[in-house]
Amino acid sequence: MKILYSHRIASRDGQGVHLDSLVAALRKAGHTVRVVGPASYENTALGEGSRMVSWLRRRLPSAAGEIAELLYGVPATRRLERAAAEFQPDAIYERYNLFHLAGAIVARRRGLPLLLEVNAPLADERMRFGGLRLRRLARWAERFVWLRADRVLPVTEVLAAQVAAAGVPQERIAVVPNGIHLDEFPEGAPRIAEGTKPLVLGFVGFVRDWHGLQHVIRALAGWNETPPLCLTVVGDGPAREGLERLAEELGISHRVRFTGLAGREEVPGLIAEFDIALQPAAVPYASPLKIFEYMAAGRAIVAPDQPNIREVLEHGRTALLFNPGDPAALWAEVERLARDPQMRARLGTAARAEVEARDLTWEGNARRVAAMAEEEAARRGRAA
Repeated sequence: MKILYSHRIASRDGQGVHLDSLVAALRKAGHTVRVVGPASYENTALGEGSRMVSWLRRRLPSAAGEIAELLYGVPATRRLERAAAEFQPDAIYERYNLFHLAGAIVARRRGLPLLLEVNAPLADERMRFGGLRLRRLARWAERFVWLRADRVLPVTEVLAAQVAAAGVPQERIAVVPNGIHLDEFPEGAPRIAEGTKPLVLGFVGFVRDWHGLQHVIRALAGWNETPPLCLTVVGDGPAREGLERLAEELGISHRVRFTGLAGREEVPGLIAEFDIALQPAAVPYASPLKIFEYMAAGRAIVAPDQPNIREVLEHGRTALLFNPGDPAALWAEVERLARDPQMRARLGTAARAEVEARDLTWEGNARRVAAMAEEEAARRGRAA
């Protein structure tokens, strides 16, 4: 198939991992994919965002910034229209972004199927955390795109329920979670040896205060038992400085390691050094990429017990899940795993097997996306 991939991503973070991984998997499967998005994306380094976007957000009032986002859709739609005319795709695949209407408009004009990937209910999210001003306009823009897509692909069942509540028929909704390239995480990756060497607690991701790593560091400072424990944080973010300062105040700087930003090719090797992989908190509708990385690497995982996480992990079989409302609950599960190497091995092996059994891979996602695109293209062909 020929798939035109539309996006409005301006930063190289988890969004970019999703985009690049799915496109690579589709191409590997033999499909031809053309990507259309902001020119700045290709020139942005890992962990960076668009300087122009950041500058505008700092200087424009919120409402003016939201109008600018909507107006950006004019050149974006023209760009996508030109690409569709040249490329002659069988379908358009778009990563949903608030005020980004290009895919819906071009698909309608050209009679093409539109598959819409949805990673968050952005109107609600920005109302709560982003100071959204033009709320009615945002709601309209979100429903405009969701309702015009032939298939809406939320990343969790929790998010699928929100899409359905907006009026999208159930038969047009298909959950496609995040995934992993299994070949980047070879089975049987080495584990830290037992004995006097500390067990490694590990976290991967953009470090924010709401992740709750401060609770982990405080608990780590109070752990004076066997085996010794240490913490590795792979990534960077606004909370890092405060966490480093806390570790120093508690006298455990030598037991807390911050790697800073790590390239995608480095992540599997870093996770292979973990004994216990941590997901201290998660957005209630998200499909956390780090969980799939931990599973593929065969690590013992500790994660919050909430519906979107239970879509992927099962307490006692593929992970240990804790009550997210109790800061002490995470550490209680860490202690269980620290004292039980057999449980760590069993959970890690089961987690890896779960990825394989359910095909929670980018290659599997590419197969599912291509099959839906083919169905919609065929349906439109029959109708014509």
